[in-house]
Amino acid sequence: MAGDESACPVDHKAREEWLAQARAAEASKAKSQSQPPPSACPVDHSSAPPTRSWTQSLTSYFWSSQPEPQSSTAPPKPTNGLDTNRVVSSIPRSTSNPSACPVEHGASANAEIESGKDASGNWVYPSEKMFFDAMKRKGYDARSKDMKTVVPIHNAVNERAWAQILKWEQPYLASSQCGGPKLESFANKMERMTPTARINTVLGYTAPFDRHDWVIDRCGTRVDYVIDFYSGRGDGKAGPSFYLDVRPKLNTWEGVKMRAMRWTGLA
Repeated sequence: MAGDESACPVDHKAREEWLAQARAAEASKAKSQSQPPPSACPVDHSSAPPTRSWTQSLTSYFWSSQPEPQSSTAPPKPTNGLDTNRVVSSIPRSTSNPSACPVEHGASANAEIESGKDASGNWVYPSEKMFFDAMKRKGYDARSKDMKTVVPIHNAVNERAWAQILKWEQPYLASSQCGGPKLESFANKMERMTPTARINTVLGYTAPFDRHDWVIDRCGTRVDYVIDFYSGRGDGKAGPSFYLDVRPKLNTWEGVKMRAMRWTGLA
């Protein structure tokens, strides 16, 4: 894991999908903010106040961010208007895998010494600048203004995946003696389509644009999850649309038991 730069909860390959949806969202936002032509009606009908964009609404729910530490001796690097703050996720990190996220989350991604408090133990998302620099190094057609939309997508998709995992883990939370499940590791497996995704594709459904496997530590019990990422259908609302198919893998007895309990309504 530590040597695989592509092993992030949502892979760099998926960022092409984010860029497309982010730019579509910005185009829709710009269109909605354009001034309408003057009304020919002699009575002035005042328009409703503009609604907040999806990015403005989304970022208001994020966890407080921590500043990216700067060396006291080295001159500050130019940011090109990109934010250097980092958002602490709601995803606890298992201490059995102390390495930081290998995709540009930084060697001290889990350290919050800047705040003067103990580390939360949660994964920390990259800042806009870190995200932009990583995409440029990977050769993606990234623009600075894209980061205002792409980074929230990155964070929100990970949070949604974790929320769905917690639904699977809910029956085990009451008896948890270690504070609940934690994310231990993750890997991109896009080159190997899941049986479910392959069957759906044969039936005519759109193939997922990415796949990841997350390893969860449940108080010493390893639980493997698979996540298929799909582009969602537009519902007329501003912002990108994604669908995540999250379920335990059937490679262990624990996964088989969890799936069976869900199918039979026992969990």
